[in-house]
Amino acid sequence: MAVIHRALFTWFTTLDFLIFLVLKLDTKISWNWFLIFIPLWLFDVVVIVYLTVNMIIHCKNGYDRNHSDLSLRRKGWFITAASLKMIFQVLLCLRLQYLPSFPLYFVMIPFWILATVSAGDMFRGLVATHRRS
Repeated sequence: MAVIHRALFTWFTTLDFLIFLVLKLDTKISWNWFLIFIPLWLFDVVVIVYLTVNMIIHCKNGYDRNHSDLSLRRKGWFITAASLKMIFQVLLCLRLQYLPSFPLYFVMIPFWILATVSAGDMFRGLVATHRRS
């Protein structure tokens, strides 16, 4: 998939989600919260399938011709991050739709894990880039 196609797909799914969210918050529609989040889940499923196929190609060929700088461990982290994001979204929808008394800190646990590990990964990458230059 070309970069422009990935960018357009990302923008359109985000735009769809934001339109649904605004309509729901303005009470113009009375849809279930799970329906509002469908564009984001569709995006996450496409990302996970794309990364899984790339990991299979990487294992089959011994390298990845498209992203030679990404290791299998890195791609595995991307799949884990997308999965944590999906878990957070499901918990958020459950709280908003069915369980308003469910504690918010339980809903936020996958997000906190994702944010903490992402910040650590970013810091590690910045240190590695600084050492190379």
